[in-house]
This record gives sequence, structure tokens and C-alpha cells, in this order.
Amino acid sequence: MELARLKPDPIPTIHPMPEYLAKGQRLAWYKDMQNVFQVPWMGVVTMAFSHYPHFYKTLWDGARGLCASQPYVEACLENRAFVENQVKGLNPTPLCSKLAELGYAPREIADIRQMIEIFSHGNQPYLILATMARYLLEGGEMEGAVFPDAIPAFKGRHAPDYDVPFVLMEAHHADPDTRAVYDDIKAVLGLPLVNTDYRALARWPSYWQLAWADIRPALLDAKTDPICDELHLRTVDLIRDGLPNPGCLSSSALIQAARQDAPLDEVINMCRLFQWLLPGLVTNVAYLRAQLAE
Repeated sequence: MELARLKPDPIPTIHPMPEYLAKGQRLAWYKDMQNVFQVPWMGVVTMAFSHYPHFYKTLWDGARGLCASQPYVEACLENRAFVENQVKGLNPTPLCSKLAELGYAPREIADIRQMIEIFSHGNQPYLILATMARYLLEGGEMEGAVFPDAIPAFKGRHAPDYDVPFVLMEAHHADPDTRAVYDDIKAVLGLPLVNTDYRALARWPSYWQLAWADIRPALLDAKTDPICDELHLRTVDLIRDGLPNPGCLSSSALIQAARQDAPLDEVINMCRLFQWLLPGLVTNVAYLRAQLAE
């Protein structure tokens, strides 16, 4: 089955529950997913998924074994390498010397690089899972192998090491200039939210204003769109037949679960939103990473 990259119009209302408010089963799901993905945050995408508990449970029960597997990690690494190689052709502006002129010490620039590395790694598993959810809800089937014993689990750590504190600059914490950048991000991207990545990087406000000012024209001129579209197609191919299906996830089971939570179109449109925005987020983070290349 083909799956066009599609931004829903109008943008649906989403209901992400922050980790600090989650309790009981929802908090257990959050912690388990973070452990499997080896990330320090719960993505807004899966926080929004958890608003629909039958849907979320069916998806995660069926996908967990795959997400913890060697093929899944390798697919994440391959997607990341593809995007980072393609972004070089956009010639992001080097920012290290400008940051040094502002007074940033080498250690501070290294901390920003660490934060970007967290998202360069961590967005990949969320993208594949979001694509899986939408593909199945729209009637597609995963055609990969379903024999768990033949699918090697990933052993060890694939996530980057870091010692920079993971702190988010929420809008109500921020100064007027940063809030203005947040408003501009939402306007340029056409989204009702500011992704975790940007809120984490805005912890360094003067850096973030420089970084956003450089990537903004590329987004307005749609220069990143071909990369996003190709990443979307690559990920759909992975879901269709490039990855195994040890949890025997099926379209009918996920659709039935979603219908227990809400009208099916509501859940599909929520999935479309995140499956549309994540290729852009992955590409933008690769661009930000290239700005600070050594």
C-alpha cells in the first residue's frame, strides 16, 4: 500500500499528557518506551497517542519487540545517516565562530552539540513508530517476518552518552524574545505546538535565535521538503516490508482498538499530523547539527 505524506487540514486537536502528570499505567508505558528507545524524554507524539489507551496498548504491545530489535535500531541509524548527508547540500551557516563572538565557551558549544545529539538519535524511533501507526490505521499491513526467535534483540546501548542537563524552556519560563521565536516557529511550520527539541535548545536563547534565523529561510523556501518527502517514503517502505513484525501487528486489530477510544477519523488525523511533522523535525535537527559541525 502507498501512503502519501499528508498534513491534515484543519489541524486536529491533540491531547498529550506531560510525563510529570502521568500516573499508573500511562506512566508505566512512558517509562517503558523511554527505556526501549533509550531516550530521556517522552515524545509529544506518543504522549498524544496515550490519550487513546486501547489504541496505545495495542500498538505498543505489538511493536515493543520490534522496537527493541537489532533491525529497528539499524533502520533508525540508516534514516539518520540519510538525512544528515542530504542536509549538507543545503549549506547550513556555520555558527561556532558567531557563538564564540557572543562569549560562548567551547564547553557551552559542546553542551549544545550534546543536546542536539540526543534528538538526532531519539527522534528516529518515534518517526518509525508514528509511521507504523498511521500505515496500519489506514489499512496497510506489515509484511515482514513474524518469527520472534529469528529476530535478534539489540544488546547494549545505542543512545549517545551525555552529561548536559535535559531542561526544557517552556513558554511561561521564557523571556519575550524567546516567546516571539516560539510563535514564529508555530507560524512557519504551521503547527499548534513547539516541539520538545526546540524548547530544549532554547535553554540557550542567544544561540537559539541565531540557529532559528538561519534555518527559517530554508523552511519558508521549502528547501527541506524534498528531504522530508524522501525520508517519508523510506520509512513507509520500512514499515511495509523492510522490518519484521514479531508482534504480529495487524491493521484490523489496531483499527478495532482505536474505535474503542474515539471515532476512527479522529485517531487517524492525529496520527497523520505527527507522521507528517516528524520527517520535518528530523530534517531540521540534522540542519541544526550541521550548523555546529567541527
